[in-house]
Amino acid sequence: MKKPKQEGKKRQIIISEKKHDLPYSKGLMASSIMATGLPPSRAYRIAKLIEDAMVEAGKFSVSLDELRYFAYETIAEEEGLEFAQKYRRWQAMGKLDKPMIILIGGTTGVGKSTIATAIAHRLGITHIVATDSLREVMRSLLSTELMPTLGESSFSAWRAISLPLPPDADPVIVGFREQVAAVSVGIKAVVDRAVHEGLNAIIEGVHVVPGFLAVEAFENAFVVQIIVHVEDEDDHLSHFYIRELQTDGLRAFERYRANFVNIRKLGEYILDMAKDNGIPVVRGNNFDLAVTVSLEIILNRVLGPVEEKSVKSGN
Repeated sequence: MKKPKQEGKKRQIIISEKKHDLPYSKGLMASSIMATGLPPSRAYRIAKLIEDAMVEAGKFSVSLDELRYFAYETIAEEEGLEFAQKYRRWQAMGKLDKPMIILIGGTTGVGKSTIATAIAHRLGITHIVATDSLREVMRSLLSTELMPTLGESSFSAWRAISLPLPPDADPVIVGFREQVAAVSVGIKAVVDRAVHEGLNAIIEGVHVVPGFLAVEAFENAFVVQIIVHVEDEDDHLSHFYIRELQTDGLRAFERYRANFVNIRKLGEYILDMAKDNGIPVVRGNNFDLAVTVSLEIILNRVLGPVEEKSVKSGN
């Protein structure tokens, strides 16, 4: 006995390419739209409207270029030409002939990891490396006598300094510089490996300090460096309280509050290094804005800044 025909069943849209066919996914489309800076709810709404537009046009089998055309037109109509142009530029990122390496630095507790995760999600990057993990690996391989600062946190590395310091030297900064110099060797190795394998990667952590890694030497990759900074001390301190709640006390608030003066001191040092080396600084007070600004920095570094004419004319 035949089953009754289902009424109102939606016909699947297929994205046809040379190698394989894929069903249209609103989730994947929304993720790509979010790279323009639109929040998830609006991006998903646009993805649904793109699907509706294709259905209305009777397009149940489309090429990738046709899909991008529907996306561009829908975004322009619903969100404006600026977002549509951003979408078109982000699609050009998929045709890069070199891997993209994003370096995100800043002192402890400014939101580097959270911002890095959001950027990775929006750009489809699966390779994320935390410099604290590199420090732990290096610490397990090297003796304390050989590299004593690796056994301390960035804000307490000064405790492991064995050599006498000049009278005017700040031990907090000296200890941190020693640790950064050591971990930068590991960072360079990770970048070298990613470039060799042609992988897009994000490296984030307090040890990503401008001036310690010669990024201009990586000619076979687009290397983008960003520093995250929180100007207001109260806002910065609140990040640690939230972190304690999110980790069920694993990353205790009191430990960071006890070292907050040193953490802030490192933040100012990293900020000065960013200014001296011409590295862009993103304010970490507003998460959504920080992600949007970071994406814009990455886009402009890789593709160049958009011309004013093209935004206005749509060309």
